Amino acid sequence: MPLYLIVLLPLLGFVVNGLFGAKIKKPLPGVIASLAVGAAFVVALLRVLGLSAGNSATADEPNRIVETAYTWMNVGSLRVDVSFLLDPLSAIMILVITGIGFLIHLYSVGYMQDDHNDPEGRLYARYFAWLNLFIAFMSVLVLADNYLLMFVGWEGVGLCSYFLIGYWFKREDAAEASKKAFIVNRIGDFGFLLGIMLLFTATGTLRYFGTGDSPGALDGMAQNAQNFNAGTLGMMGGITLITLLLFVGACGKSAQIPLYTWLPDAMAGPTPVSALIHAATMVTAGVYMCARSSALFEAAPDTKLIICIIGALTALFAGLTALAHNDIKKVLAYSTVSQLGFMFMGIGAGAYVAAIFHVFTHAFFKACLFLGAGSVIHALHGEQDMRKMGGLAAKMKATNITFLLSGLALAGAAPLAGFFSKDEIIAEVWKVQAFAPIYQIIGVVALVTAFITALYTGRQYAQVFGGKPRDEHLHEHAHESPPVMTIPLWILAAGAVVTGFFGVPHIPGVPEQLHAFSNWLSPVFVERAGEAHASADAAVHGAEHPVNWALLFLGGAIGWAGWFLGRAMGLRDGARAVLPGSTSRLSLDALYNATVVRFGFALSAALRWIDEKIVDGFVNGVGVFVGQVSAALRLTQTSFVRNYALGMALGAAIIIALLAVR
Repeated sequence: MPLYLIVLLPLLGFVVNGLFGAKIKKPLPGVIASLAVGAAFVVALLRVLGLSAGNSATADEPNRIVETAYTWMNVGSLRVDVSFLLDPLSAIMILVITGIGFLIHLYSVGYMQDDHNDPEGRLYARYFAWLNLFIAFMSVLVLADNYLLMFVGWEGVGLCSYFLIGYWFKREDAAEASKKAFIVNRIGDFGFLLGIMLLFTATGTLRYFGTGDSPGALDGMAQNAQNFNAGTLGMMGGITLITLLLFVGACGKSAQIPLYTWLPDAMAGPTPVSALIHAATMVTAGVYMCARSSALFEAAPDTKLIICIIGALTALFAGLTALAHNDIKKVLAYSTVSQLGFMFMGIGAGAYVAAIFHVFTHAFFKACLFLGAGSVIHALHGEQDMRKMGGLAAKMKATNITFLLSGLALAGAAPLAGFFSKDEIIAEVWKVQAFAPIYQIIGVVALVTAFITALYTGRQYAQVFGGKPRDEHLHEHAHESPPVMTIPLWILAAGAVVTGFFGVPHIPGVPEQLHAFSNWLSPVFVERAGEAHASADAAVHGAEHPVNWALLFLGGAIGWAGWFLGRAMGLRDGARAVLPGSTSRLSLDALYNATVVRFGFALSAALRWIDEKIVDGFVNGVGVFVGQVSAALRLTQTSFVRNYALGMALGAAIIIALLAVR
């Protein structure tokens, strides 16, 4: 089965629901969309199993499949094909996208069935159409074998997120959030596009990998790094400039400082949208792009340091903000921003395997948490304020257990998935030799942030499910969600428990089978980063190191300690957030409103004055002048022949007089 089927099947679901969905009764549009994504998952799984069966990859013979559908453009030296690449990295991403995407589609069939914002059901098919289109574009993004095709998927998921966040377009908060997400992402996308242009200028190609004697942008980089710093690019910083521009794009899509402010507001969309787009797939696109471009980033240590610092600051800042919120979805939104910061710490440390491993585990437990929050909101008829919840454990047993397991995974409690992936990132940060003092400070920040994560997660669970009901009316009408919603929760919770064992840290005595994740991804990054860079071995294998032992125990202790402390806080004082005062003090929105927005309004007012007083004044003045001149000239147009004859006679007399004088 060709790889393009993975894209084509969800695209077909989009077409069917988009054209005929309004004429189909519930829940058939949801079933059609779910089957389309489920079929794409089956195709992806079969192709990945085939790739795995032939996985004897080395740095010289990578395990890679490229299938070309057709030539998109061939202009001069620029040739771009619609080609799809399946290698160990894209295999992991496409399984996450289609697999978890299918579960979220299935969950949505029940969640959107009784949408109080759409009582007549007119938007039901439209919702699933956009959801299918999102899966199609996200598949293009991760399967593309060149940067331009990746950019098509990149922009496509941004477009779909705009429509899905603003799905309830009659609500002002949803409409504003969708516009904000679209605009902020365009800022990052502009940097990404500039980076792609400079990369083409430096390498002459947009393909990741070449064929024969024609190297691609990444394998060419690994073979001949000095080309990137030659000529005009060298004057602008060469590879450092390119990687910084690529990272700007990643900051927008993956919500890093200073472009993260769109993601918390995006919670105005339906909860399954939050789970799919803002937890498991779209927001990890920036991490995937940086990992895919590891050969470029390995040649730019200064960029890697900047990425690690930005990631650490984002993780800490967003974690503190999560402590100051009482909205069940906003806490998870800021948690997502914080966990993305951890992933970028891994990228900045050169630990690409660890970063992708955290993408993988995070997709399970964060999607489960969002869907669990949706189950609670569904049971409480739209209520999202955790101060009105409590005591739901007995009423919603399935949601309670799955939320608990996924919350513990997020907190980094051993031995759940988040413990292993987060611990591996922190360990790799500590082991970086270049800029060692700075990276060690970042490592401390990562440990503090890990404790904060466990703190707000334990507090959230206690406020929602623990203690006594705080609103008897809400509690009385609370009920467990139907099986179509709870079955995906159980599957995702199981993933939150077991997926960590695919990537146990490299410490003495651990069986090789428990290093399956790094063994699977190793050839991808070995081939690109090569052995010339000191951090390549750490990026791939996470060498056996005393730090692994120390952080293994410290990380587990931090996770459990933070969880129990947060739980105690939530039970004791569940009516208010851990951090006192207004959450706006921890919000970049307030800073942007006071600086960028105010400056923008002032600039627009000044430009409006210039337009009205100077530009329009000049144009209007010309008009008045022409009007006055024409009015004067109109006096000569009397329509009397004798006047014209007199004028001609006077003109002739003047001409004769002038000739006589000469």
